[in-house]
Amino acid sequence: MTTDFDKAIRMRIFESWKWKHCDENIHPLWIADMDFKAPEPILQAVEERVNHGVFGYAIEPPELREVITQRLWELYNWPVSPEELVFLSGVMCGINLASRIFARPGDGVLLQTPGYDSILEVPVNSGLTTDESELIRDVNGNYQIDFDSFNNAITDRTRLFILCNPHNPVGRVFSRQELAQMSKICLRNNLIICSDEIHCDIVYEGHKHIPIASLDPEIASATITLMSPGKTFNIPALRCAFAIIQNPDLRKRFELAKRGIIPGPDALGYVAALYAYRNCQSWLNELLSYLKSNRDFLSSTIQEKLPDFRFYPSEATFLAWIDYSQTGISQEVFNKRFDRFFYEEAKVAVYNGQFFGQAGKGFIRLNFGCPRSTLVEGLFRIENALNHTNQTRHH
Repeated sequence: MTTDFDKAIRMRIFESWKWKHCDENIHPLWIADMDFKAPEPILQAVEERVNHGVFGYAIEPPELREVITQRLWELYNWPVSPEELVFLSGVMCGINLASRIFARPGDGVLLQTPGYDSILEVPVNSGLTTDESELIRDVNGNYQIDFDSFNNAITDRTRLFILCNPHNPVGRVFSRQELAQMSKICLRNNLIICSDEIHCDIVYEGHKHIPIASLDPEIASATITLMSPGKTFNIPALRCAFAIIQNPDLRKRFELAKRGIIPGPDALGYVAALYAYRNCQSWLNELLSYLKSNRDFLSSTIQEKLPDFRFYPSEATFLAWIDYSQTGISQEVFNKRFDRFFYEEAKVAVYNGQFFGQAGKGFIRLNFGCPRSTLVEGLFRIENALNHTNQTRHH
């Protein structure tokens, strides 16, 4: 491995949301960005662009569309034409835009819970109702789709299904069969599928990401797929994302609604995306190996030192969805998002699962996209706080 992912970087000296939103004594393992430097080819390309010194209105690099469509073909055997891409400043911009185009106030949006909080906010942002289908856990604790619930959640006012795959927060990579069955139900009910696939590159051995629109042309004609290099290469602040819309009528409506409201990427975002997809595959391979080792270390540490916790190792993402409902400690939310016990007792910032809907009660989401030493410190604090709480309880 040529990249030193173990190197800890001073994070509080700049305006890091993850690190500076918390008190100085809090160890942050919450928001979904990583604590690693971006790949060197991206850094060099951005530096060269900055050193040019002129920041007039930027256009996309002419080869970027071809680089992306070639990548989609090589990874997923998915034929996408360059003109079927629509560039955006962020994935959530695209999801919120789609909800405004394809549904009217009072209409419904089908969501799976627990779910990424920004997705859960989409109906609120657009004056829509939430048609909720809860993911269920099998006898082994792994999340599955309850297709009866999925089907029954759809009403005559439901217009849109927002899929998150790979799933945040539970870390599932939905199988071809699961995607096909969800698609069948959506097509039967004339729903637009808006698929958030921002974590599609962070998938572990034994699993394979399949874009739902790649299943067949009929599904593609009803789907808006959203991707970005932001999570993969740890460049979310450089603001580059894209929608893949193969239905020309949907694409036209999307592009018209976007005009004058949602900008595309800026000059640095375009440059970063091009070099990420064209020059950084070896870095990504190393990253996946490191994240897998962190995930496995987290799993073994929980088994050995936190036996009342339950972690079913993520199939994708750098996020761990951990069940602590059997520990006996408080499941109280602090400051709207953090778990009070972890924040106040352990001095570790992790998301309380209820931030992702009531189906997340009794869970925390922990970010292991960090140097091993950062993860070790967080787990050490949690273990000490739990031991102290147990000792106090027994006295």
